Amino acid sequence: MWEARDKATKTTCSPDTTTWMDYGPVWLRRDYWESLCHRWATGPWQERSQVAKRNRATEKNLHTSGSISYATHSQKLRHELERAPTFLKLFDQTHKQKGTDDYVSESARTILETYDRTIADRYVEGTPQPDLDPEAWVDAVGGPSVWLRGQLGYYSSVVLIREFGRSSGLRELIYCAA
Repeated sequence: MWEARDKATKTTCSPDTTTWMDYGPVWLRRDYWESLCHRWATGPWQERSQVAKRNRATEKNLHTSGSISYATHSQKLRHELERAPTFLKLFDQTHKQKGTDDYVSESARTILETYDRTIADRYVEGTPQPDLDPEAWVDAVGGPSVWLRGQLGYYSSVVLIREFGRSSGLRELIYCAA
């Protein structure tokens, strides 16, 4: 739909959605397109659109994985390591700059340090530790986010936890997806 809106904007040389009525995509019924144009012109839609624009402008997607899913990273690591990767290895793979040991953001480094401290506090030295403590992880990333914008934080961590859970057989991690 973004492409259709963008094409209509460029064709009409106008961001005014009411001028786009005659420039809808061929795959969408005209009455549906007109309905959408009217909806996009409403105040509430415009307000949400402006908020989203501001969020996208300030949000930096610092993951180093690009369009590669966590599942694919996990499979590649499994092949390289000849065993299932740990959760933290998968996190490092997707949050460190290529060829360095530097995290892509201060936030990523802080989250991992907080998680490490929490794990050290929860598990006495010499006792077995899980590959991932989901409660400690959610605490480290700051808990569930209301916005879930895909930024480094709860949402991306849930995706990472879910993919780690699938690849390593740790089914108890899926509860974090709620």
